[in-house]
Amino acid sequence: MAAAPTYRGATAADADAIHRLFVASFTDTFGHLYRPEDLTAFVAGFTRDGWERELRDPAMRFRLAEADGRLLGYAKIGPQTLPFEPRGPALELRQLYLDRDWHGQGVAQQLMRWVLDEAMRMRAEEVFLSVYIDNERAKRFYARYGFERVGRYDFMVGQHADEDIIMRLAL
Repeated sequence: MAAAPTYRGATAADADAIHRLFVASFTDTFGHLYRPEDLTAFVAGFTRDGWERELRDPAMRFRLAEADGRLLGYAKIGPQTLPFEPRGPALELRQLYLDRDWHGQGVAQQLMRWVLDEAMRMRAEEVFLSVYIDNERAKRFYARYGFERVGRYDFMVGQHADEDIIMRLAL
């Protein structure tokens, strides 16, 4: 049995592990939806340099979940960029990804608690996110925290436009 997860902030040294988990999780969950060239183009947009830049950017925040020296999941928040007009200071949950073996183990809930605590610490009044319209598991998860649908968003994967919904939580 794996050790209990531990949680910490991320550094630029975590870029490779975050990238591997992101690619594996995205591909496992959504890869079947896309032509191989669209999936390849999308993943190629996430580079080591890009991850390192984000990890060093003071406007971005990452939280990692680990066990036995292995990355289990992460959450990434930053300035609100989705095409929706905030009513006040806002943050965006940019990514929350887990290793599929850790779904249902409480890791996502711990990461979401950190997201909300960090948003309040940063004096955000709203948190936005986008989620694939057919990702029922994720939509239920976010709804449990009070996120509500406020719009739609075209999420590009290569040349393929997915319909995402924009969700908002007032803090």
